[in-house]
Amino acid sequence: MTDPSAHHFGVTVTDLDRSIEFYRDVLGLDVLSRFSVSGEEFATGVGVEGAAGTFAHLDAGTARVELVEYDPEGDDATGGTINQPGAKHLGLEVDDLDATCEALPDDIESLSEPQTTETGTRILFVRDPDDNLIELLEP
Repeated sequence: MTDPSAHHFGVTVTDLDRSIEFYRDVLGLDVLSRFSVSGEEFATGVGVEGAAGTFAHLDAGTARVELVEYDPEGDDATGGTINQPGAKHLGLEVDDLDATCEALPDDIESLSEPQTTETGTRILFVRDPDDNLIELLEP
């Protein structure tokens, strides 16, 4: 294998426009591009018969966050706890976790107040509009 590097981290959403507003307006990620993909090759590639996707790529520094709204929509795979096998989350580094926490709108659900782990990293888990977990961390 050649030297892999992170290109994007995909997050499946139910409403692309609503999710773009959250990731752009609440988390501060810039939208790099929006596009749609469909056709037999795409459906075969993602393993979903007749699949089409509407995408947005957002700038997360060294990689992109890829938001995708699929048609047809699959079963809900969100809302669980972080320790469930197969659970996933998106980790975004911030400079000042307390300031970031204070700036979050009141309707943003978090799992707790900011915490400092035994490694010294400060963490705060929040949920996006589709209940996907996002870890905001200050190393």
